[in-house]
Amino acid sequence: MNTELKNAVLATDLKAQYDACAKKLLGYKDILARILIEAVEEFRGISPEEVKSLIEDDIQIGKVPVDPGLTNTVVGVDENGKEIIGMNTVNEEVNAGYILFDIIFYVRLKEGRSKIIINVEAQRKEPTKYDILNRAVFYVSREISSQKNREFVNSNYNDIKKVYSIWICMNMSEDSMNHIHLTNDMIIGNQIWKGREDLVNIVMIGLAKEISPKEEKHELHRLLGALLSETLREEEKLDILKNEYHIPMEKSIEEDVKVMCNLSDGIEERGKAEGIELARKVFKMKEQDASVQEIAKELQLSVEEVEQIIGE
Repeated sequence: MNTELKNAVLATDLKAQYDACAKKLLGYKDILARILIEAVEEFRGISPEEVKSLIEDDIQIGKVPVDPGLTNTVVGVDENGKEIIGMNTVNEEVNAGYILFDIIFYVRLKEGRSKIIINVEAQRKEPTKYDILNRAVFYVSREISSQKNREFVNSNYNDIKKVYSIWICMNMSEDSMNHIHLTNDMIIGNQIWKGREDLVNIVMIGLAKEISPKEEKHELHRLLGALLSETLREEEKLDILKNEYHIPMEKSIEEDVKVMCNLSDGIEERGKAEGIELARKVFKMKEQDASVQEIAKELQLSVEEVEQIIGE
């Protein structure tokens, strides 16, 4: 394998491992509890410890398919011989080609036995090939439609559970949080239609490149920013988690933080190596009297990026 291709493969592999580690860290109940307190109305004002106790243990990380027809599976038969439908999980080693929920789980409500279905997605940056909100709409729609025969049967639509799809997008220009949900605009008359307008919820959380200040309104952003940072050292991350947020430092979470920091170092070093190699190619073509436009086209860069490299 030539060096250039090998570097690309290694960089991709490191990023894939980093993304998997980020999902695992976000999937800890102590972290999920704090996300729920800020993003889900039902849990605002409740202590992290109490919210943590309401999160069910069956947290699926990168295993449940989003695709229609694949989210549910038969998990057993009840005493009446009726099929029991549950979340379908796929083997991590053979899940190529599937679109998977990053994290999906149930959380009970404080006042009773009702539950909410929560999906959490992590994005290292805002995608450019599609609009991220469109993808979020698809995911939250699947959370609703996949409940058929699992949470409700036949026409028992009143049994549909409320759902949230929470998107955490890193490397944004500023901290942000948006709640996108159904609204009821009365255009003609004052008819009140029966049913719940709160079933479908999307929460978009943008994390600035720099870690948020230590302020109450930035509390969740600071936590997530520190946890997912590619620049903070292991000791700094653990200090913020332990001393600012009082998250119990179990051995498992400490080890996962260490792994993430090591992967970040690997990605940074690989990026530096690729950047040096790319600059070498730009200057070589420049010495051969290639124009900025020709260099950009050949190396699949923008004219602005080429000009920045050669200092024009």
